[in-house]
Amino acid sequence: MQIAKTPINHYIAGRMVPNASGRTQDVTNPATGAVTGVVGLASTAEVDAAVKAAAAAFPAWADTPPIRRARVMFKFLELLNRHRDELAHLITAEHGKVFTDAQGEVTRGIDIVEFACGIPQLLKGDFTEQVSTGIDNWTLRQPLGVVAGITPFNFPVMVPMWMFPVAIAAGNTFVLKPSPTDPSASLRMAELLKEAGLPDGVFNVVQGDKVAVDALLEHPDVKAISFVGSTPIANYIYETGARHGKRVQALGGAKNHMVVMPDADIDQAVDALIGAGYGSAGERCMAISVAVLVGDVADRLLPKLLERTKTLKVLDGENLEAEMGPIVTRAAHERITGYIDLGVKEGATLLADGRVFDSAQAGSGCDNGFWMGGTLFDHVTPDMRIYKEEIFGPVLSCVRVPDLKEAVDLINAHEFGNGVSCFTRDGNVAREFGRRIQVGMVGINVPIPVPMAWHGFGGWKRSLFGDMHAYGEEGVRFYTKQKSIMQRWPESIGKGAEFVMPTAK
Repeated sequence: MQIAKTPINHYIAGRMVPNASGRTQDVTNPATGAVTGVVGLASTAEVDAAVKAAAAAFPAWADTPPIRRARVMFKFLELLNRHRDELAHLITAEHGKVFTDAQGEVTRGIDIVEFACGIPQLLKGDFTEQVSTGIDNWTLRQPLGVVAGITPFNFPVMVPMWMFPVAIAAGNTFVLKPSPTDPSASLRMAELLKEAGLPDGVFNVVQGDKVAVDALLEHPDVKAISFVGSTPIANYIYETGARHGKRVQALGGAKNHMVVMPDADIDQAVDALIGAGYGSAGERCMAISVAVLVGDVADRLLPKLLERTKTLKVLDGENLEAEMGPIVTRAAHERITGYIDLGVKEGATLLADGRVFDSAQAGSGCDNGFWMGGTLFDHVTPDMRIYKEEIFGPVLSCVRVPDLKEAVDLINAHEFGNGVSCFTRDGNVAREFGRRIQVGMVGINVPIPVPMAWHGFGGWKRSLFGDMHAYGEEGVRFYTKQKSIMQRWPESIGKGAEFVMPTAK
């Protein structure tokens, strides 16, 4: 008997809208390999309908006082906390990450909503009295209009919430184009926003692929685009959006290094590498994929790291004992397997081989899932592709260097500059590392230094295209434009025309 697939639709102008393009994509549970749904892939016309709904809703929403917009965010925050586990289960069912990790993802998204609740304070401008005789000058920030977010599969709740809470609180209307790999959470968030009192059309969801992406990039009514994904696509989004006159922030790929100094606590460093390298099956833009082992630390660290890698609890994500779940899709599994094959061919020493993992160990019904264990390479060199390229899977490469200077030079020479970490007990090493490293987000004895909601997320070099980071105060600036107002009143205006540049008098 054929099991019916759940249709996953668009959300436009406050209601679910069935797909009309005739194009669809299967949605799969990575743990079992079973197809659980079918998501519609929007046509240009469907994207246009979403943008028109957002444009129609913009004037009234932009005129809504910030304190009233904040009240909607507060209600949304309450609903998110109430439905936190429901969202986490949706993530695990379609992405595969373990349930506790999915709960953490939702929590970090909630942090951004909490930040956005402060929008009345965040939108305050500056005022200067008497900049010249009888003249006052002040600045304010106003919303852009319709803005859009294009988000990846690996964080179907958190990354959209890097974008839309701040954008909406600031007075914009929003069109979200989530990944078709795990689209259901986007619709549940739309429902919760409506329940929170958000007016119809302020938040819309179009499911889709490149057709939808290009339609958003080219649409004249979309004023800004936020993107998170791979570097080639981020580059494309940035160039295409800019060419069409849009403000763009495009966060790209990464190859995050963790430096372990000889004085580091070995057990703590191993814990950090295991969690940051294999958590979420390495499918994080902040995952540690390279361990830079300084001096003699490799000989003391690797035996413990290897043992932990071989004993990872790779299980169905709904099993609360799971440390790592499946790979997100069969295609991703094949790509990661290809990189492991390549690493062996390039001459790296394969210490732990994730390809040999037996899926039967993952749990009942998991035989056809996209399973893989943790892979650990030693003696990786900078000329190898497994060092240079983003693998986006549970593959950790160890590079040995003699001292801190060579570690810093190695990392600074890489094309990516998203996140980095250094484990040490030496305060001077930590200070110099933080100052000299050419990376946007730095952790000292913190393996995944994702900034909190009131700071802002973004890398350097080819990990970020655009001038502003995601969320935090830079997020507010990205989704608003500054206006300066100068005024004086007739009683203070002198007689006669002035033909020179105005100056303070």
